[in-house]
Amino acid sequence: MPTPTKGPRLGGSPSHQRLILANLAQSLFEHGRITTTEAKAKRLRPYAEHLITKAKTDTVANRRQVVKVIRDKGVLHTLFTEIGPAMATRPGGYTRITKIGPRKGDNAPMAVIEIVEAKTFDASAPAAAPAEPAPATDEVEQTPADEATEASADEATEAPADAEVTDEAPAEEAAPAADEDEAK
Repeated sequence: MPTPTKGPRLGGSPSHQRLILANLAQSLFEHGRITTTEAKAKRLRPYAEHLITKAKTDTVANRRQVVKVIRDKGVLHTLFTEIGPAMATRPGGYTRITKIGPRKGDNAPMAVIEIVEAKTFDASAPAAAPAEPAPATDEVEQTPADEATEASADEATEAPADAEVTDEAPAEEAAPAADEDEAK
């Protein structure tokens, strides 16, 4: 659970802040993306991710804990049947915050918080995954200009080989001419 806020809260009182976060989380799960202030988005992220973690395993205990926050049964059903199972293999990071600039009326910094797309993650080798793509990126980073340079270098190495063949060819041509001189 997130650490309690010290100092001023979003709504003025702790109970009002809990209600604001519960309503923001409900809207986020209902729409998938909401626009709010940066402060509210930053406070909502751990709150919503904790609820999604509960929704990953559909048990009666988890449903009872989430229903304390999410009062709408339709949103609760969406959370446990669509969002939770979609994030089953994801180890965390279910939301994304994107800053969009100031609000027109009061110049408050605004942000969009959204639920990220579900991807499958391999839970067996989390440490080995970053080590393997590093060599693969070296091969991918090669540009067509580098390939063209390598091709011209290969042609340059072939050119002396062709030159040696051409050097031998006149020698062979000269030898039959010498044989013709001896025949006369």
